[in-house]
Amino acid sequence: MKLIIGLGNPGFRYKKTRHNVGFAALDYIQKNIGGFSGWKNNKKLQAEISENTEQNIILAKPQTYMNKSGEAAKVLITDYQLPITNLFVAHDDFDISLGEFKLEKDRGAAGHKGVQSIIDALGTNEFWRLRIGVRPANITPQDRAEDFVLKKFTREERKIIEKIIPIAVTAIFEAIHY
Repeated sequence: MKLIIGLGNPGFRYKKTRHNVGFAALDYIQKNIGGFSGWKNNKKLQAEISENTEQNIILAKPQTYMNKSGEAAKVLITDYQLPITNLFVAHDDFDISLGEFKLEKDRGAAGHKGVQSIIDALGTNEFWRLRIGVRPANITPQDRAEDFVLKKFTREERKIIEKIIPIAVTAIFEAIHY
């Protein structure tokens, strides 16, 4: 069984923000890759869950807010009795240019508070991270990421994200089935 957690903030206010690109990636998987159930809010697991029993994949969108994502990750890993190496976390990354992504394993949080929360809760960084770039060319890494990521994508940025998410998701599935 594999667990893919998408990071974001719950609620309509954050729905189309840069910080919720992890949720967007999971929504893409759930809608476009066959076999996934509809989203169900599971209060015990502190997440919205969609499962694909044929492929043994669970999608989870924590409802704890970004900076407390580790709380849900720990409950999910424990409840499903999964090894940390079966965890994939999809999230926004201000250090990566818009339209790019990286899939990496055993990496630190690099300042991402949601990822740091997961590392702290699990006591390890030995999981996969799908880092989806959200920084457009006119913003530098020295700009204040905290303010920027809570804003909505522009129309042009949204088009770029909608093109990169399917490619990034393919990378996760290649790693899962490797």
